[in-house]
Amino acid sequence: MKRRLLLAVACGALASAATGRSEAASNQPSVLVQLAKLKPGSLPQIVIAYGKVEPSAAARRTITAPLAAEIGRVYVRIGELVDEGAALLRLAPSPETAAAYTQAQSALRVASQLRASMGKLVEGHLATRQQLADAAKSEADARAALAALEAQGADGPHVLRAPFRAIVTGLSTSEGSLCVAGAGLIDLARPEGLVLRVGAVPAEAAGIAPGDKATITLLGARATASGTVLLRGSIVESGSGLVPIEITLPPGQWLAGEMAEAAITTGQLTGYVVPRQAVLVDDAGASYVVQAVNGTARKVAVRVLGAQGDNAVIDGSLDAAAALVLAGNYQLEDGMKVRVADPSGTAAGGKPQK
Repeated sequence: MKRRLLLAVACGALASAATGRSEAASNQPSVLVQLAKLKPGSLPQIVIAYGKVEPSAAARRTITAPLAAEIGRVYVRIGELVDEGAALLRLAPSPETAAAYTQAQSALRVASQLRASMGKLVEGHLATRQQLADAAKSEADARAALAALEAQGADGPHVLRAPFRAIVTGLSTSEGSLCVAGAGLIDLARPEGLVLRVGAVPAEAAGIAPGDKATITLLGARATASGTVLLRGSIVESGSGLVPIEITLPPGQWLAGEMAEAAITTGQLTGYVVPRQAVLVDDAGASYVVQAVNGTARKVAVRVLGAQGDNAVIDGSLDAAAALVLAGNYQLEDGMKVRVADPSGTAAGGKPQK
């Protein structure tokens, strides 16, 4: 009888302990979450840069004054599109240029008369043939000097014309002003030679190379266009601290001076492609994600390689077979139980997917 009593007491104690463990397990906190499979993949590596539509260096031309002159009339304005051969400026010789032309005419007349006289003297044996040759050379030199002045427009009013179909991008003179020979008067640019000139920080510019593809969007617009990197500068501009980059533009769709954004694809980022909401940042500024391993949470430190849209590319010591916690991940600590809110994130039997 005594032995039976002791056995009953022991069984009761064991039952009580089992019930306590069950109640403790059921009272352990858990978090309702959504899970997603961890998938390897890649995203384009993109550098974003901003800049302005400008003519390329090869598409620019400055019209200069062929001689010292007075600006008689200006036929164009800045921003105007002119056809090849269109009148740009009317120049009148300056008083100095007009005087030089008159002197050249006079020098040619004198040289011609001297050569004719020397020819008669040689016939009369009063001068040598060397003297005749010298006179002929003086006449030729005077004729060449006069022809050069005429080619420059010194013989009268002269109109400068556009050498090609162009946009007037600069005007450095006005009617009635005087200019010296070689002075820049009008800047022109071929409309089909426009490029997008942007700037990138040196660390990002190092990965950009000619031939990289770019998606271009005018600021404030939605439509995009495709371009190609023409040039990546090898200097940092002192004014902006950025590396200059030139990108081609589709002809006929852009205006010089427009501002635009360029998304330049420089390569591919390979790792695990995850929704951005899966990536968290701790108090120290380090990135991490939470995985569900056998129904419990595990924090994993990761490195964010890049992002595009709603997705990011990460790498780290991740369990490729374990699901990634999305909604509810910020509430989890290591070892906490997870309850699955999305049926697609549960395994057979309703248990959290590994």
